[in-house]
Order: sequence, then C-alpha cells, then structure tokens
Amino acid sequence: MMKQLITILGPTASGKTRIATRLAARIDGEIISADSRQVYRRMDIGTGKDISDYTVCNKKIPYHLIDICEPGSKYNLFKYQQDFISAYNNIQERGKQPILCGGTGLYIESVLKGYNLSPVPQNEVLRNDLAKKSLEELTNILVELKEKNGSAMHNKTDVDTCQRAIRAIEIETYNLNNKTERRILPAIPSIIIGIDIERDIRRERITDRLRKRLEEGLIQEVQGLLEEGIPAENLIYYGLEYKYITQYCIGEITYDDMFRNLEIAIHQFAKRQMTWFRGMERRGTPIHWITAPKDEATTEAAVNEILSLTSKQASI
Repeated sequence: MMKQLITILGPTASGKTRIATRLAARIDGEIISADSRQVYRRMDIGTGKDISDYTVCNKKIPYHLIDICEPGSKYNLFKYQQDFISAYNNIQERGKQPILCGGTGLYIESVLKGYNLSPVPQNEVLRNDLAKKSLEELTNILVELKEKNGSAMHNKTDVDTCQRAIRAIEIETYNLNNKTERRILPAIPSIIIGIDIERDIRRERITDRLRKRLEEGLIQEVQGLLEEGIPAENLIYYGLEYKYITQYCIGEITYDDMFRNLEIAIHQFAKRQMTWFRGMERRGTPIHWITAPKDEATTEAAVNEILSLTSKQASI
C-alpha cells in the first residue's frame, strides 16, 4: 500500500531537519532531501547537511539525494525530478514512509505539482551574449522571459549569481522557442508541514550558526575545494557561503566584509524562501504551519503535532 508523502519545509535555521529525522524515527520513515546544494559531496558545513541529526536514539535514519554528485558540477531541476521519483518509488516499494524535507521551494513544488520539464542544452551563443551583463540586467531579462512563458520558475532565491541567472535565461529561452512535447510526471499527493519561525529568532539563529560553522572549519572546507582544482567561479556559482568565502579565499574581499556580506545574504535568502512558500499557498498548495521548536522537548511536541495532523488527514 502506497504511503502518502509527508513534506516538511521551512527557511534556513528553522530546525526542519531535526523535526523530520525524529518524525522518521517514529514512523519508520526515510528522508528525501529538497536542498539544491546538499547534493554535492564534500560541501558539508556550508550546505548545513547536519548529518549528525540523522542518528536518533542510536538509530540511523536513511536519507536520499545528499552527496550524489561532485562539487564543480551543476545539478539542475530536471535532474532533481528524476532523482526524486527514483528515491520516492524505492522507498514506497520497501513499504517505508517517504518524508520530503528541505528549503528549496522550487524543487519541492516541482515534484509535488509534477512540473513538466525538458532537458535544456547549453546555448553557447546566448551565454557569450550575456557574459558581460550585470546581475541586475540579467534579472530584468529573466523577468521578461518569465512573463512571456507564464513561468513560475527561477525566483530570486535561485538566481543570486550571474551564472545562475544566465542558466535560468537559457532555460526560459529554450522553453519559449521549443514547444516540443515534455515529460509528463504525476503530481505527488502530500500533507505539507511548514516550520514557522519568528523573524528575530531566525535572524539570531542564522548569525549564531554562521559563527559556529566558521569555527568548525567552513573556510578550510572551501579552501580544500579550491585546492582540489575546482575553479573559483564554479564555487561562486553555488552562492551564499561558497560565494563569499571563495571571494575571501582568493583575496577579493576581507574577512570582515565576507562575514558581513554573507550574514546579510543568508538573512535575505531566508526571507526569499518564506516568500516562495507563501507563493505556493497562493498557487493553491495548502501548508500546515507549526511553530519552530526551541529545544528537544519542543521538537518532540512538533513531531506529535505532525502525527496528529497526518492522522486527521488519513481519516478524511
């Protein structure tokens, strides 16, 4: 018997992974990550994989779509859909409970609604034409293309660097000019839980977590990737921690500028995540919001609340 997918979403630093893993421990579940950067190996601290959270009471919680490709490569939405369906079907076939957890709203919405996508090849002529444009100019081009396509993809959360914006323009241009038959994927029914965290608490957690990650070796992680031979521009493409710390490592900005700019960027990123989730609601996706936990006791209370919600949903 197919088990209904449970989705747990929320902004960065909301505690969603800890809730998801403890829920999984209670209901024999497995986690499918919905994070566009946790797919990369050896990018652990900066992407906040928090692998220790996947051990609950000495029990390892299985997870999927984490550490599945090499840093320096460019994972994409089309590939995520393929990988999600494969993991989801595998979990269902083994009679386990699938739990989708993450903060990349585009990835989450694409699988819940069954976005019909086609693989989009690189367009070198277009890339060369766009190469010298600023992020603001690229964003304006993208907005015009999205309006022509009626597209809900590629919001500011996903195009915070020029490389990402160029790829988004490439995709929207392809979709505008190629009305070929696309893959048909079914929408995935799911009960969706949103982790609601007060802005001031979220901001405090983000700043504290950034300091902690720097103490734990985030700069050394980025330096190690550079020493592997991964080009700086490829790391900058990933945005946030990898963008600003790479710029610091190659001498473009000072440590203080790095910390200040990164802190601001993460706060802005969390705000954009919430904007996306609220947009999902406006587009007809119901989200059950629960208060972000503060400690282990309130985490367990959140799990109980989710179990109550899923039980009610199953009885309808």
